[in-house]
Amino acid sequence: MERNPSKGEERRERLLQMLKRQGKITIQEITEKLNCSEATARRDLDLLEKQGGIIRSLGGAQLDNSLSSGGKELHFHEKEQLLLLEKEAIAVRAAAMIQEGDVVGLSGGTTTFLIARELKLKRGITVVTNAVNIAMELSDSEDIQVVLTGGVLRRNSYELCGPLAEKIVENINIGIMFLGVDGITEEQGLTTFSEQEAQIGRLMLKRSRASYAVFDHTKAGRVSLFSIAPLDELKGCITNAMVDEGLRTVLNQQGIELILAESDRDRDRDRV
Repeated sequence: MERNPSKGEERRERLLQMLKRQGKITIQEITEKLNCSEATARRDLDLLEKQGGIIRSLGGAQLDNSLSSGGKELHFHEKEQLLLLEKEAIAVRAAAMIQEGDVVGLSGGTTTFLIARELKLKRGITVVTNAVNIAMELSDSEDIQVVLTGGVLRRNSYELCGPLAEKIVENINIGIMFLGVDGITEEQGLTTFSEQEAQIGRLMLKRSRASYAVFDHTKAGRVSLFSIAPLDELKGCITNAMVDEGLRTVLNQQGIELILAESDRDRDRDRV
């Protein structure tokens, strides 16, 4: 005998269909179209995110097409509001590791861009990056020296790639590196959408004394098209939620530190 779906299941199914039609949705739209409270809308989005297929954003959600097989790569501006609170928490935790005199490497990405914003509070550091938007964000910071690689611009990510960027990186010594990734698993390691970005990221890791992958929880367990490096090239990972047991075990076996940066939203969920 088939079980009739509950009102909550029916509401979440309608919500998912709306997301599939629109691509993104706000909390206000959910409350108006589904006649529910904001608290209910947020709980429904949390449940759908755990089931996979959507990504929470500030004030709503968006379909997670960025890492699915055959999915298209999203532009920086499409990704920058996704899981903003979680990424900000990661950025604060990463920036806290930096001391005066450090040489910091930042790959392109929405999380590393937020790290750059946090680094503006630092003094006497050097930031090496291949991302034009990160260099511009730091350009008015008098106490920060910025080294921007040359290269060919990728418009989706604002990253400079290619032989010119690689030649410059090969002659730079980086202290601590923060690498943004599109996916991380125990088998495939660190992955990204672009072959060119994978190559420049690989070189920046090799030129760094200590490297950390920075990623929100939706990237854990995901595989993107091109491999950047195996996990053993990392000193640590900084993320906003505990990764699955398989990945956690491998990180522990290889002595890779797993650092959790809890956001305000994570703390609110824990209290529910």
